[in-house]
Amino acid sequence: MSMGMAAKTEKGTISICFVQEALACVRDRGLSPDALLLQAGISPTLLAVPQARVSSTHYGQLWHLIAQTLDDEFFGMDTRRMKTGSFTLLCHAILHSDTLERALRRALRFLRVVLDDMAGELVRDGEVVHLRVADKTAGQADNTAPPKRAFAYGTFLIMLHGLACWLIGRRVPLLRADFRCTEPSFSDEWRALFSPQLHFNQAHSGLTFAAAYLSLPLIQDEKSMKAFLRCAPANFLVKYKNSTSLSAKIRRHLREISPAHWPDFATLAQQFHTSTATLRRRLDEEGQSYRVIMEDLRRDWAISLLCDTASSLGEIAHTLGFAESSAFHRAFKKWTGARPSAYRCGTPPLAVSAVTAVTADDPAVFPPAHVPTAPPAKSVD
Repeated sequence: MSMGMAAKTEKGTISICFVQEALACVRDRGLSPDALLLQAGISPTLLAVPQARVSSTHYGQLWHLIAQTLDDEFFGMDTRRMKTGSFTLLCHAILHSDTLERALRRALRFLRVVLDDMAGELVRDGEVVHLRVADKTAGQADNTAPPKRAFAYGTFLIMLHGLACWLIGRRVPLLRADFRCTEPSFSDEWRALFSPQLHFNQAHSGLTFAAAYLSLPLIQDEKSMKAFLRCAPANFLVKYKNSTSLSAKIRRHLREISPAHWPDFATLAQQFHTSTATLRRRLDEEGQSYRVIMEDLRRDWAISLLCDTASSLGEIAHTLGFAESSAFHRAFKKWTGARPSAYRCGTPPLAVSAVTAVTADDPAVFPPAHVPTAPPAKSVD
């Protein structure tokens, strides 16, 4: 397999923690999740492996299957079901707004009607804007009710942020993300999805970003919406990650090179026109290291290749730069806690998940936005 084909195959992966969270409502209703997992192309055995990951496409398929099974696109996390088709109607309701601000305000009004327990609002604060989410009690958004599951706040915010990015055709960089609940075990996943600046046990849940984005026009139409809905929610979880960070730039750089020829750290620093000390410091500030970036990239490629191609294990090992299949087996078990064969136990996913997802690191799809540099985030504590 060529590096070009491999780069197109690798779509990013999702922690098994999010699979467990999504299945909580299935178990609460006394239903077995195994049939849904197999139909989505996910082996049920992976649930017992804490460090396991699944492809974003397969997770998106599971999301759809759960929503269809329960007739609830919010996973049973509100006292009122968000019936199947609600998200499509939401897209129709906001598609013809003239600016992102008008679209988001309409989206928040729509969700106030659809959901009983959560309400969002946009609050301008100088050059930044806060998209705040409050818990409702007896119809009032007063935050007097106990905090919800972290997954509930995350799902609400992922929907809105994903919509915002798609509507304007570029990522909306987040200055910080706040959650009213305690920190969950999967918070590291959110640092990549939302922002490194995560804060828990806050007065409100919400996202903070530069207010300049609110004035941007929408670029989507009915035709592009159909393609968007076919890929949702996998596109929320992969396409809209932070593509401007140093680690994302390194990841993009490595995806264009055969793993057998990936540069050592000193050479990488030269290629990025900086010193090794500066490069290491900047990666440290993002909580990353070059070794971890390389391992994560190999892991995500491996999972995508195992799930979405008919390549043999030997071919996959060669594509990823391993001299022997046995070395690939050992590395894969270290990365995911499972054998490569565990990712080929599920039945093929349905057609909706076969749409090729564009990765978060694709600058051609989400170029840097031409907006003023945002000031440091102001506290919303």
